Amino acid sequence: MIQAAAAILKKEITQELRTKYALNTILAFTGATLLLILFTLRAHQMDPTPKSGLVWIIILFASMTGMTRSFVQEAEKKTWAFLQLHANATEVYLGKLIYNFLFLLLLHVFTFFFYLIMMDMAIQSHLYFMSAIIFGAASLASVTTLTSAMIAQADRKGALFSVLCIPLVVPLLLILTRVTRFALIEGAASGALNDLAALVGYCGVTITAGILLFDYIWND
Repeated sequence: MIQAAAAILKKEITQELRTKYALNTILAFTGATLLLILFTLRAHQMDPTPKSGLVWIIILFASMTGMTRSFVQEAEKKTWAFLQLHANATEVYLGKLIYNFLFLLLLHVFTFFFYLIMMDMAIQSHLYFMSAIIFGAASLASVTTLTSAMIAQADRKGALFSVLCIPLVVPLLLILTRVTRFALIEGAASGALNDLAALVGYCGVTITAGILLFDYIWND
């Protein structure tokens, strides 16, 4: 299973390095959004608490821009049946999930690096900051991977992807906003562990649900 998942991960990385479609699209969108927020909304003059949540809205819509192609490209290039012949559902899901996680992790690091500089913010708790980046990327990857598989064979894929994803990620955004506030503003305050535990729990539940449900989506 590990070898098959690694082979799918290698395929995804090779394909992205060849085309650079999703990478260029997401980085361009994120950079343009950061500049728009800085110069148009004067976000650097906002209170610290709204600042800590605004970055996740940028990341969410950037994810919506590029992650929809995770399984859509398999349907468009007629490779869906080929994957079904050479790997089972769990192997395909894990390979795609790990790729999306690494991709979103890169997006998070890129976005936060420039966001903190532009907003003149400092990290108060490195533990909560790293937890927000890592578990936030894993949670978004699990949701977008499963949703992309659900809409891959449908018409109007982009609209369906957003409609299905947003209700699933709203609780995640609320948790991430609170964890990021502790990381950038309040530090390890009382009650912070509850939000960190909720973030880890959300990540675990969505990944587990994806593994359990993906078999039905893949075979149908």
